[in-house]
Amino acid sequence: MSFDHSVFGLVLRSNLSVPGLTVSNSQESPDIELHLGVSPRLANTRPSDMEEPVYVSSFTSDAGEPALKIWDAGHGFLRIDYFDGMQFWLDREGTAIWALWPAILLIEDVASYLLGPILGLVLRLRGVTCLHASAIAFGKFAAAFVGAEGAGKSTTAAALARRGHPVVSDDIVALVERDGAFFVLPAYPYLCLWPDSVKLLYGSGDALPPFSPTWNKRQLLLAENRLQFEEAPLPLGAVFLLGGRITDPVAPFVEELSPKEALMALVTDSYATNFLDKDMRRREFDLLGRLVRSIPVRRLRPHKESFRIGDLCDLIDKACEHLPQVHSRPPHP
Repeated sequence: MSFDHSVFGLVLRSNLSVPGLTVSNSQESPDIELHLGVSPRLANTRPSDMEEPVYVSSFTSDAGEPALKIWDAGHGFLRIDYFDGMQFWLDREGTAIWALWPAILLIEDVASYLLGPILGLVLRLRGVTCLHASAIAFGKFAAAFVGAEGAGKSTTAAALARRGHPVVSDDIVALVERDGAFFVLPAYPYLCLWPDSVKLLYGSGDALPPFSPTWNKRQLLLAENRLQFEEAPLPLGAVFLLGGRITDPVAPFVEELSPKEALMALVTDSYATNFLDKDMRRREFDLLGRLVRSIPVRRLRPHKESFRIGDLCDLIDKACEHLPQVHSRPPHP
């Protein structure tokens, strides 16, 4: 038995159903084969001391171990080891994923890795430019909210979703360029929120369920909370950079940026840049250069007091009302 899921415009065919994704009735050949609880044959054919590390995370676990290590597993594969024992293997074409995990972890834990950093890396291997951002639909176009970890991307997206705006993507915004327009690919029908954000929006940090007993982040399932998910690619109409929170009484407000400032900010907040070779970086730089010349990129400065998120949403709604209507033809399959 296999399960087909649609995510980031790709057909993901898995031997197990992936929590957080809906099962589709796709008649297409899969773009990615997912093997959960299975390792590739090469897993036991090459001693680990002969593998070449290609990346070691600067973030560490409570025990001081790197949170993430990536190895060249040979034969065109990468192996990804997490501090908690979670392991993934990827082929460098981005067409196959294998995953193994210790008994202490649940399939929900696997999904949290898979639908975040793992698919983000797979998209980059497939040549897709990704921003560290969330995206929300405003009519026939999408707006992306870009920022580093903790900038408030998901919280802003959730607040706008509660105002009736469909969610397009959370944490990773995958971009494709077609006929001079940029499109955001739909991700998955939920948002990830820390308890503080859940308390801000819903009154209690426990108002939404955790992903699993081993992780404190909460899952905002859109359909179950009468919120909308945009299932089709949408043209990108605007990019908002989430700047640092300030105490200025006029905050929140929008700052204009020069094309150079906008480009440097997007390059800084592109996703999984550690694995881009020179040609991939050049192509990304060229694509983002075209993006900032054709789409408004502005900086949002939220107020330090988080309870004023309603004012921030008012500002965003007003800004998006005055955006020019953009080309709305979806990208070719």
